[in-house]
Amino acid sequence: TKLILLDSLLQERRSCTTPWSGGGSQDGRRVMEEPMYVEPNCIVDTYQTKLMLSFTPPIVKRLLGWRKTEFKSELEEKWSEKAVKSLVKKLKKNGTVEELEKAITTQDATTRCITIARSLDGRLQVSQKKGLPHVIYCRLWRYPELSSHHELKPVENCEFAFHLRKEEVCVNPYHYTKVDQPPLPPVLVPKHPPGEVPATRPELLSLDDPGFCLSSPESLTFPMNETPPPGYMTDDGEGIGSPGSTNSDFSSPGGVRGTPSPSVEAEPVMYCEPAFWCSISYYEQNARVGETFHASQPSITVDGFTDPSNADRFCLGLLSNINRNTVVEQTRRHIGKGVRLYYLGGEVFAECLSESAIFVQSPNCNQRYGWHPATVCKIPPGCNLKIFNNQEFASLLSQSVNQGFEAVYTLTRMCTIRMSFVKGWGAEYRRQTVTSTPCWIELHLNGPLQWLDRVLTQMGSPALRCSSMS
Repeated sequence: TKLILLDSLLQERRSCTTPWSGGGSQDGRRVMEEPMYVEPNCIVDTYQTKLMLSFTPPIVKRLLGWRKTEFKSELEEKWSEKAVKSLVKKLKKNGTVEELEKAITTQDATTRCITIARSLDGRLQVSQKKGLPHVIYCRLWRYPELSSHHELKPVENCEFAFHLRKEEVCVNPYHYTKVDQPPLPPVLVPKHPPGEVPATRPELLSLDDPGFCLSSPESLTFPMNETPPPGYMTDDGEGIGSPGSTNSDFSSPGGVRGTPSPSVEAEPVMYCEPAFWCSISYYEQNARVGETFHASQPSITVDGFTDPSNADRFCLGLLSNINRNTVVEQTRRHIGKGVRLYYLGGEVFAECLSESAIFVQSPNCNQRYGWHPATVCKIPPGCNLKIFNNQEFASLLSQSVNQGFEAVYTLTRMCTIRMSFVKGWGAEYRRQTVTSTPCWIELHLNGPLQWLDRVLTQMGSPALRCSSMS
């Protein structure tokens, strides 16, 4: 049988009509004028052709049926369909499509690795949208609320886990599990007689003293027997430089390890997760601008755009200041996508989304790596840094209780994190303090602060009394 052109049929005055109920001609029949190849005596209309071209393979339909994500828009749903079709097309080449379906339907972690080629930057692009491949498919088929790769850890039998940086990366959603937030142990606080609640708090050392500010961890010197940890992390979680120690055996403030006190009656003080895990205030030099933002979502973005802020976004572009100068105006234009903050598994991460670096002063992070509490870390674009860890803080708090009220109260400065956009500060910068930078934010971690408050209330008055004559 030969294929012939429909337009040649039209030239021979052969009427080409097909029944049509969607309107077009008055008699309810649709005349086809578009040239196309057809079989003799079998005219195929354009509508049927489109149906044939958009045919979805059965395997794709079955995989789409196992999606757990609730889509907020039709565009998101269509994007997920493209992501599944793209994956099936790749897996057909190595014959692992059936293994993917087996893993999803049986929810079995012992299934084989399902791999695709790793791209240069580690991300997968689907319809002009990029993301880490294992995060995309874990969110699609297992953890719909997943917001970052920090929430995932591979199972032991996964040979091509994303963090191994092999040429192939495993996208089996059951080869990754969520990092659960470990429960924090209660702090045992000695009971005090009723009424011994402190009326005053000891004064803390200021982190704004220029003599204590260091521009970056690279300017520090480490003992020869210790390896300096990375000053920042890449977007796939790998450190730039040598990896640091993850030992949780931290020394207490002042460099003196707490010694157990004599046996006394103690009251356990538990950690409670607040409704808002942090509060963020925005400053321009030494003036606070706008209202405080209270973060309830595990992932929030602080950017320089003008869209009204919602639960997971704090836009600085909307905030006005009648005393704003030219330097601040220029800096605000470069904030761009700003910084993304994650609170996952009891840890806080800061990821630079802007095209300009951000600068972070986190006493908890500095304590972990043995840096001075006032050290300022530079986070380049596309990189991230762990800026707080609840387990480390719990260890320090437990040790400090044995040293008295003042040692515990000193930990309050660990619950405050300062972060500047575009412009840094420190000993090696023209700007010596954070209040000299044009645009910066201050984070107050509400959970640790409330925990400290309960511990201090239980401990009673400080040893050093305060009176009108002191």
